[in-house]
Parts: sequence; C-alpha cells; structure tokens
Amino acid sequence: MPGRYTPDMTSEKKPCLQGVGLTKVFGLGRNKTVAVDNVDFTFHEGEVVSIVGESGSGKTTLAKMLLGLINQTSGDIYFQGEQRDLSSHRKKKEYWRNIQAIFQDPFSSYNIFNKIDTVLLDCIRMRGNGHLPQEQKREMMIEACRFVNLRFEELTNKYPFELSGGQQQRLMIARIFLLKPKILLADEPTSMVDACSRSTILDSLLDLRNEIGMTPIFITHDIGLAFYVSDSVYIMEHGRFVESGTADDVILDPQEPYTKRLISDVPKIREEWDLSTV
Repeated sequence: MPGRYTPDMTSEKKPCLQGVGLTKVFGLGRNKTVAVDNVDFTFHEGEVVSIVGESGSGKTTLAKMLLGLINQTSGDIYFQGEQRDLSSHRKKKEYWRNIQAIFQDPFSSYNIFNKIDTVLLDCIRMRGNGHLPQEQKREMMIEACRFVNLRFEELTNKYPFELSGGQQQRLMIARIFLLKPKILLADEPTSMVDACSRSTILDSLLDLRNEIGMTPIFITHDIGLAFYVSDSVYIMEHGRFVESGTADDVILDPQEPYTKRLISDVPKIREEWDLSTV
C-alpha cells in the first residue's frame, strides 16, 4: 500500500448526512439495551469518515440506522440538509439509490442463485439505465470490473461463490462503481481478506471517492486503518462518541482514556506486546 492517504481540505464541503440526538434502544425494562446513546454528527460531501470502536460499541447498529434497515428509537437523521423520510417504499428506494453499503462478509452479501452478470445488471437498472442497448450495458460492466482489477470476461456466467473472498469484495466495489451512490457505508470491508487484497480494496474505495465524489464512511475496530484513510474519526464506546476530530488530532493527540487504550492495543513489531489488557 502506498503512503498514507492525504485528504483534500482545500474547499468547503456541504453536509450530506447528519444525526441529532440519535438513539437506539433494544428491549424493555430490565432487559433494555441502549445500543446507540444520543449521538450527534455531521458528515460532509467527499469527506472520508471512520467510526472506530470495539465489538459491542454500537457502531454497526448506528450504520444500520443510517442505512434505514432499522428505525431509531429517538433523534433525527438529515440527508442533504433535509429530514430523512422513509415513509413509503418509493422513498426508501430513492434513498437507497444514494446510500449503499459494503459488509465485512462478502460470502453472505450475494443471492446465491444470481450469476455475476445479473448482479451487475441489477445495478445498471437501479440507476435507471435498463433501457440501454445490451452492448452498452456490457461495456459498463467491463469498465466497472476493470476499475477493481477484475476481468469481466473471466467472470461472466459465473456465480459469486466461485470467486475468492478478495474477488467477491472487489465485485462489491464494482457494484458501487455502477450505482454511484453519494454515501457508502463500509462495515469492516477488509477484515475477512488477506493483506494483499486488503490494500487493493482500500485503494479502490479511495479511488472511487475521487472518481464519483462519494462520501465513504468506514465502520471499523482498526484504528490504524482509520488513521490511514480518514479525514475525520469518531471514537465510539458504549453507544456514545467519546472523541471526534481530524484523524491527526484524534490519533496523534488523543484526549480520552478509551482512545489511548485503542491506540496502545495496536501491536508494534519492535516493542514487547502488552497483553495485560486483553
């Protein structure tokens, strides 16, 4: 992987996704679990954001609320400056044209009965291009695969489960290339692939951000990844953002004990590992 990603901070960005007092509670009474607890945030167009926390911190629950897969218990979500409205199937479809996700397990992200051609053609149709000639749609699929270093000629008529984990994750990014959403939620997108594929996937996601002006939001436990890719970092513990700011401010000059512990838990090759906190 080349040197650390350098953000472009030369122009003022408009807010694309905001949360105000966002809360999610599961269960009732003594069995109540507050998964996300009154969080506020503002993500800007073209900004690379990372939400960092351990398992159980609430970051995936927050991602599901942002995607509209589960409802918030209280609080409001604003998309492009307006309160989000998912009150009808049509409005949900319109919202999902603009916000998409890549999940950590590529194996469970596909319908096992659909071939790769169908997966990519569905994306073209979602963008309203289903009326295009077959040859033009094929060229679009070839271009999307080429963007992530895959050859469409080697994938056509195959099923996603015939690919390696790294290839499946790159195919997910090829889908995003065709869908061209304004926001991408990437939930641990590299946790189940090898180091070489990890580098390729991260670079493809950042290239995609530059290509279509997308806002990537990484959901991760990997604070090193957050430092490498992010403009802004939000540290999440027990459902709350305990620290946020630029990647340099949060990770090079952490203020909260939890942030300091996350950083100290990263193994260093030339130092003795401290396993006392494990």
